[in-house]
Amino acid sequence: MSTTTDVDAIVAGLLDCTLPREQWTHEAHLKAGLWHALRHSPPEALALLRSRIGAYNVASGVANTPTSGYHETITRFYVHVIDDFVQHADRRRPVDELAKTMIDRLGARDLPFRYYSRERLLSPAARLGWLEPDLAALP
Repeated sequence: MSTTTDVDAIVAGLLDCTLPREQWTHEAHLKAGLWHALRHSPPEALALLRSRIGAYNVASGVANTPTSGYHETITRFYVHVIDDFVQHADRRRPVDELAKTMIDRLGARDLPFRYYSRERLLSPAARLGWLEPDLAALP
């Protein structure tokens, strides 16, 4: 009997750059972030996600530029909020259950815009490097 979870399958596809592009959704990004947060410190998770998402983008035909591909500020934002979720979660629960609860709480696509103005978050500077929030402090 297989014990591969949905989260594990997404991460495996990310790591070996075989995840079909249409499956690299917002929820898949969050699940990959959760997987990394459960196994690594926030700085380690960020470094791994940075390189893995960047490599996946290239393998999928998406250039990492000031206007497309990997986005540093959004990734760091989600590493922060996912880590906060993990710190308060029952880590004994199955990862797919944790992912469902996390997505129920943090999955709104507009979540970063509660902390960042659209102009700031969607800027090339935010894509290429970390920018502090301009609307509200991170939780």
